Amino acid sequence: MQHSEGRMGRIFTLRLEDGDQLPGCIEDFAHKQKIDSAFCLLLGGIGSGSIVMGPEDPEGHTITPVIQKIIGAHEVAAVGTLFRDEDDTPILHMHASLGRGKNSHTGCIRPGIDTWLVGEFVLVEILDSGMMREVDPKSGQKLLSRK
Repeated sequence: MQHSEGRMGRIFTLRLEDGDQLPGCIEDFAHKQKIDSAFCLLLGGIGSGSIVMGPEDPEGHTITPVIQKIIGAHEVAAVGTLFRDEDDTPILHMHASLGRGKNSHTGCIRPGIDTWLVGEFVLVEILDSGMMREVDPKSGQKLLSRK
């Protein structure tokens, strides 16, 4: 286990509007606001895009994601973190539960997921976290790591 201790910084409340795309709009906002790390919450609607619902083979050494397309308006509740990577780029990692009628999907959002009507996004800055996203040689994924 790796760990760090930080403290709470600024708190931003964002109203995502119809068609705003995740994670890009949040990562752009974080870049402009010079946010290095944050805890994030989302509540609202998602219109289309895709999420990852786990690896094809949970025991395999190669991670091949199971991608679920999202079509049509869905309710969404999501939680995530934002940390900069080795290129100093803010990267949002967010898991969402989406529902429409009797159907629900839960997974990791992928670039290009659209806001439907409105998304209420709360971003709590973490100061002096001592963590960043770095490519893990074993998984090939950008994972949290001590700076």
